[in-house]
Amino acid sequence: MIGQLRSTVIDCPDPRALAAFYAELLGLSLSEDDSDGDEWVVLGGPPGRQPRLAFQKAPDLRPPTWPDPERPQQFHLDVTVTDIEAAEKAALAIGARRLASQDEERFRVYADPVGHPFCLCWD
Repeated sequence: MIGQLRSTVIDCPDPRALAAFYAELLGLSLSEDDSDGDEWVVLGGPPGRQPRLAFQKAPDLRPPTWPDPERPQQFHLDVTVTDIEAAEKAALAIGARRLASQDEERFRVYADPVGHPFCLCWD
């Protein structure tokens, strides 16, 4: 092993706002930010303790338009849920929007408020 994953970092126009969305979606708490949360916000544990999700300001972000290959997803998160209907209702209530997906027997695809895709998955 050369190193250990520190954080997954998501570019976005407003780090504090997108961190608030994912804090609600994943039940993670704020662990660090810059002085006003304008440039950098981290959810989760200290470095080396997973999961850890960071948000970095990218004012000129061109969000993906999944599944359009012209502007494909740059990454996505899979989030395990036990009740898809309740999870979908809660995700939509905090700002997610549903996207088309191909395999709705195992997962549904959504976009966060900035446009990054994520999946709610169940067994």
